[in-house]
Amino acid sequence: MISEGYYYIDKTLLIRDLLAQKSTVTLFTRPRRFGKTLAQSMLRTFFEKEIFPDGTIADNSVYFQGKKIMEAGEEYLEHMGKYPVIFISMKSAKQPTYEMAYGNIIEEIWKEFHRHRYVLESDVITEEYKEIYSSVLKKKADSVTYARAIQFLSECLSIYHNQKTVILFDEYDVPLENAYFNVFYDQMVSFMRSLFESALKTNESLKLAVVTGCLRISKESIFTGLNNLKVVSVLDDSYAEYFGFTQYEVDKLLDVYGITSRKEEVKEWYNGYLFGNTEIYNPWSLVNYVSDIVYKNTKFPKPYWSNTSSNSIVRDLIENADDNTRNELEGLVTWGTIEKPVHEDVTYADIGQSQDNLWNFLFFTGYLKAIDKRFESDTIYLVLQIPNREVRSIYRNKITEWFNNRIKSIDFSGFYNAIINGDTDVFESYLREQLHGSISFMDNAENFYHGFLLGLLSGLQGYEKLSNRESGEGRYDIVLKPYDERQPAIILELKRVQRYTEMENMCRKALQQIEDQHYDAGLADEGYMVIKKYGICFCKKSCMVMIQL
Repeated sequence: MISEGYYYIDKTLLIRDLLAQKSTVTLFTRPRRFGKTLAQSMLRTFFEKEIFPDGTIADNSVYFQGKKIMEAGEEYLEHMGKYPVIFISMKSAKQPTYEMAYGNIIEEIWKEFHRHRYVLESDVITEEYKEIYSSVLKKKADSVTYARAIQFLSECLSIYHNQKTVILFDEYDVPLENAYFNVFYDQMVSFMRSLFESALKTNESLKLAVVTGCLRISKESIFTGLNNLKVVSVLDDSYAEYFGFTQYEVDKLLDVYGITSRKEEVKEWYNGYLFGNTEIYNPWSLVNYVSDIVYKNTKFPKPYWSNTSSNSIVRDLIENADDNTRNELEGLVTWGTIEKPVHEDVTYADIGQSQDNLWNFLFFTGYLKAIDKRFESDTIYLVLQIPNREVRSIYRNKITEWFNNRIKSIDFSGFYNAIINGDTDVFESYLREQLHGSISFMDNAENFYHGFLLGLLSGLQGYEKLSNRESGEGRYDIVLKPYDERQPAIILELKRVQRYTEMENMCRKALQQIEDQHYDAGLADEGYMVIKKYGICFCKKSCMVMIQL
């Protein structure tokens, strides 16, 4: 990134703060795509005494010239290029079976053994250690050796360099999340516990370690007894500015690329996260947005972040929502708030235990932000809100997907017969039932009801569904045109009101509008003999249906 001249937002003072705070093991929890891997890459580049295969030592100071860390003081710069570094990424463990996920972690461990294989040429490493080391290189080590491989490698490196090691674990909770959704959770927890305990708890060769992930995982005892662990979550003020972009950094970025006119659009779509008390922009989305705008790939903002994973947590919340949760979701997608207790040590095993656990997952993984908090008894309560329009689009899309899948599983034959036969009581009863069980987003209520009804009608066979077309002297809402001209054609005019007592009057107005605007003119011209005309009025989760007699 530095040598090829990319635009770089300077986060190097993260190094200073890590050294100043003197925590042996620091766990940073941040949402995905917020710069965790880039931060780990920076730490590795700064701390590592990197030895090339020909025996020469890399000078990585070139990457930090002109950066803030170079002015932080000699007490920090003396650590540059001083330590052997082990860097393990857990990203590749997102696999469908335990064997494949475990195999990918082992492959990452092998890469680090292979990268540091120069230690085998040293006389200070015993033959016994070389034999164990070689078994990993040849991929013939047993499971016990792999479980303590990071601790063993750090010991070998410490002996060789006469210096303690820096260990970096990136996306450490990916194997656990993946194992939960693919039902081999207990197996993965057992292996990860052994790996982390040996590397971070009982490792005399450790100088410092940095672990990154989306969630703090403690109940599984992965970090059992690790009293030198400092957890930095999105609730903490410390380190807040080092993951994601601050307002100052965004303003400067937009200015450099000549698109300051889009400042408000950027804020509306990609801002809104709060880490401690610091307002943060989503870096992944912003970088993609700026690139697309500058190179004219698009004229409009896109939901870049939502396309980087399955968003399975949101899906689980929606699919398992009870009446109360559905009401809360409806409030959230119209920029409302909810208050929930927060538990920082929630685990993937807890995800289905309660709705509160799901809300916690949504908060810590970036799908909600805290706009206020209070402390009562021994519990923190957060007032939560959707951060921005990009994240809201995830909820809306998942709600729509859930609704479409839901209606596919319901027999609507009685509903369709009622519409065709003019049975308003049954028509209305079906509509009310589906409204009560749905999750609505009422920021544009007429559009919601329109889409809702079209969704219910999607399974009606033998009819063409037409929406918002010109006919007569205006535009009708929905027309159902039969392929068999002997069947009745149907016009549906929709209205909404704020008060239940207004529904009957508005149904009559809808029917009158059909007549006044001559919405039936086109159907009559085509030769349809029977045209049924419905006025439908919605009010919140209720409705009324009338037919023109």
